[in-house]
Amino acid sequence: MDMERGADRQLTFADMFCGIGGFHAAAAQLGMRCAFACDIDREARRAYESNFGVEPLGDITAIAPEDIPDHDLLMAGFPCQPFSIIGDMRGFEDTRGTLFFDLASVIAVKRPPALLLENVRQLSTHDRGRTLGRILEVLRDLGYGVQWKVLNALDFGLPQKRERTIIVATLDSFERFPWPGEPVTMRPLSEILETQPDARHYASEHIRRKRRAAHRSDITPALWHENKAGNISSHPWACALRAGASYNYLLVDGERRLTPREMLRLQGFPDEFKIVCNYSQTRKQAGNAIPVPMIEAAITGALEIIRTANALSAIGYKDDWTEIRNT
Repeated sequence: MDMERGADRQLTFADMFCGIGGFHAAAAQLGMRCAFACDIDREARRAYESNFGVEPLGDITAIAPEDIPDHDLLMAGFPCQPFSIIGDMRGFEDTRGTLFFDLASVIAVKRPPALLLENVRQLSTHDRGRTLGRILEVLRDLGYGVQWKVLNALDFGLPQKRERTIIVATLDSFERFPWPGEPVTMRPLSEILETQPDARHYASEHIRRKRRAAHRSDITPALWHENKAGNISSHPWACALRAGASYNYLLVDGERRLTPREMLRLQGFPDEFKIVCNYSQTRKQAGNAIPVPMIEAAITGALEIIRTANALSAIGYKDDWTEIRNT
């Protein structure tokens, strides 16, 4: 990689498996510029381009790594279904799981200074930790220092319990990644919900009657969650949005489904984010998205390392700068 490392240069990112742009929204807030984006889903690409003015390319397996522009930070929410408890947990046996190795091929060629990868919480425990261990081993073999942590959107001001495994890696040494600190006060669910949702979002009277017969809640407003076993609970926050779940697994006060705008708000997208796809596609897109404030906090830590490395490189320190950085 032959990229100028001036301390004042605008930093760039590659947005792999970009979806509708949760990584992009977070990185742009921090002053970064998108150098490249790709996603296999046509409707997600349409939403991304409509909102960010960048047209993502398609299938990563059809893109030559050499054709990807240089960048400072590679970010990727690589397909989570192979590792998800909602999926079949087949991991690398699932062809979607092997897409990590296509990502590794890009990293091997482009060698960006930093990486930020995201997946479901279950990645950290899948196959007794061996799957995550293999991922970390691949990144270390490519010359990266690696750390990981499970973060929860609830700790970043969003009323959604969404736990994600975050992996950070840099070419420059670091002893401790500057992970986010104290939790942020949760935004009230009442600020997320629309006051006049369209009638089409209400569940049928049959579904509503069944919910009321099975559960009572002292919380208002609340999101009623029905799990795979049919048990119902209610909370002043949402259980994780899921792309492929039953349309009625989350109901506001046991009565109605979330609107597209409410789903995007739960992921931290601003109201300026344009909804250009139909309800079904937007629901899928929100369920696949990364919580914007959570990933923004992680990007902030990665940028601290990149900028420190760039600044030290500019004054002649080319190799091990860890000791200098920690003084």
